[in-house]
Order: sequence, then C-alpha cells, then structure tokens
Amino acid sequence: MNIIVCIKEVPDPQIPPAKFRIDSEAKRILPPEGIPPVINPYDAQAVELALRLKEKHSGKITVLTVGSEASTTVVKHALSMGADEGFILADKSFDGSDSFSIAYILTKAIQKIGNYDLILCGRQAADWDESLTGPLLAENLNVPLLTLAQSVEVSGKEMNVKRGILEGCQFLQVTLPALVTVSNEIGQPRLPSGWGIISAARKKVPVWTATDISVEPSQIGAGAARRVLVKLLSPKRARMCEIITGETPAEAGEKLGERLRQTGVI
Repeated sequence: MNIIVCIKEVPDPQIPPAKFRIDSEAKRILPPEGIPPVINPYDAQAVELALRLKEKHSGKITVLTVGSEASTTVVKHALSMGADEGFILADKSFDGSDSFSIAYILTKAIQKIGNYDLILCGRQAADWDESLTGPLLAENLNVPLLTLAQSVEVSGKEMNVKRGILEGCQFLQVTLPALVTVSNEIGQPRLPSGWGIISAARKKVPVWTATDISVEPSQIGAGAARRVLVKLLSPKRARMCEIITGETPAEAGEKLGERLRQTGVI
C-alpha cells in the first residue's frame, strides 16, 4: 500500500503569547526568536495514521511539503516517526502562493511520484486554519475526498472511514485511490524512537523545484492568488474599570442600569 502524506511547517503552537509577533505592513507572522517551526500537529496525526496502515498492510510512506530547504527538519521528523522517504517542494517562484496554488504544486509532485493508493492530509493547518489544501488537492487529482476522518480501515481496494459531523458521525466506504483529511480523534502521534532519529538523520531529503515537477508559472506565486490578504493584525485587549456609587444600594443599582444602557450592554 503506497501512501503519500502532505505536511506543513508551522510556528510552534505552544509558543508563549508574549513571543507572538506579526508584521502588519508585510502581512506575515514573524518567526519567534529561538523557537524553531514544527510539523503541523494535525499533519503529524496524518503521519501516525499512515504508519498504522503500513503496519497492517505493509507498503511505503512518502512525505511531501511545500516550503524551503530549511523545511528538512519537519520532513525528518516524519521520517524519524517511520515514514520511508520525503521530498521538499521549494522554489522562489512559489513565494506568495495561496491554498489553490499550494494544492496545484502538491498535485504536480504527486503526479510525478505516481503509483499511490491513499493520500493523507491533516484536517487543517494550525496557523491559518483554512482546511482548503486537502479538498483542492482531491479535486485536482479527481479522487474521492473524505474529510474529518476519525478512523480508517482498509480491506483490499475498499476503505471504510468514520467521519465526524456536528450531529455525531458518518460511516462511509470508497474505492481507492482516495484522499482523506485526518481529524484529531485519530489519537496522539507516536514519538520518534532513538533509532528512528538516527535513521532519519542519515537520509537525504531531495528538494524539487518548479522545473522538477513541471509546474505552469501562471498557476503559482502571488500573481496566481485567487484571494488577497487585506489586513493582518493582533487583537488589542484592554481592561476598563468604572466604579458606580450611590447614597443607597437602590440608587447605585439605578445608576448602574443607566450606565449599561449607555454602553449598549442592555
């Protein structure tokens, strides 16, 4: 069983709020000093599901990420968990790509790899929370899409998926190949073993450029973006205290009610 897992590098969700900074002019998040980025937690759960399926059905797990050569760290994290190989998709022409373009880049890389039974993605990214790349990727590849998977069972070419919905869950069956976005109900991803870390450190992570995967320049970069980020800002929080007094409790209550009406609370 050949499984491809798409992962993303994100700022560590555990960083202290005091270290979180944004550049409002450039409309981007500033990397916190001294805290390296990590694999998106939902994507780590997708890797965990891939490993469970490989343990049952054997096969190969390939990891893909769109980033830079510095993304080696997150790819090697997946390799240390037990993935077989990984590729980084990096090119200056990818800068400014939105979710549509990222899905297109991943599509071209997957088509280059070929021979896959299942594609796994995290349910969403921990930085922008858009949940777009997986569905767009499934549409590009023309394969069945199942989102928010809580459990996955494979028998031959048939796959059964338990999917979370607001009212409970759905049980669905599809024929492989297919794409699944993995929810957190899958469970905690395993910690890399000592041998896994050593083995991953020895592996070379190839970097594929736009030329390597034959992308169309008109489909990538800021010029191909289908939406524009208008503003990025951190919410401002302030505490205000006003003491309401009166000659009697009844008078104080009356003044409080009037003040609440003035501020629009009531």
